[in-house]
Amino acid sequence: MTLINGLPAHVLLVHLVVVLVPLTALALVGAAISRRAARRMGIVLPLLALISLVSVPLTTSAGEWLERHVTDDALVERHAELGDGLLPWAVGLFLLASLVWWISRAATEPRPDATGKAIRSAKPVRVAALVLSLVVAAGAVVDVYRIGDSGAKAAWHDGFSQTASHTRDEG
Repeated sequence: MTLINGLPAHVLLVHLVVVLVPLTALALVGAAISRRAARRMGIVLPLLALISLVSVPLTTSAGEWLERHVTDDALVERHAELGDGLLPWAVGLFLLASLVWWISRAATEPRPDATGKAIRSAKPVRVAALVLSLVVAAGAVVDVYRIGDSGAKAAWHDGFSQTASHTRDEG
């Protein structure tokens, strides 16, 4: 993808990533903390994570096209380097969202253990999923922030004046 309605696709697609990755991270942590929240979200949680995951390489690819069509700049290069690091976080969000969804489904279906008693909790798995979810969600959100900050600096570093060139008549 290169252009959308005459604009570089990257500048439009980036909004998907900026919204969906933190939203997915928040939903994942909420579902990992609360089984009730996980059951309420249901399949929406892994689907949201999948859409976030797909949006990252689309945006990165569009960004690589844009990088080839702007003047060489250290800030643009830094932004591109940081952008390449988001995909592993998005994969982690998707895998954990799928795991949390699966755990919440499995917890509602009692299974017998060796003695025939129903097992309703896999507490160690839930705790591990929670800890991993917190780490991956925080990493993903921090990375989105760092990438966005570097992109804004690259786009705007000499693109505006510190002083107004004209004033509006307040009449």
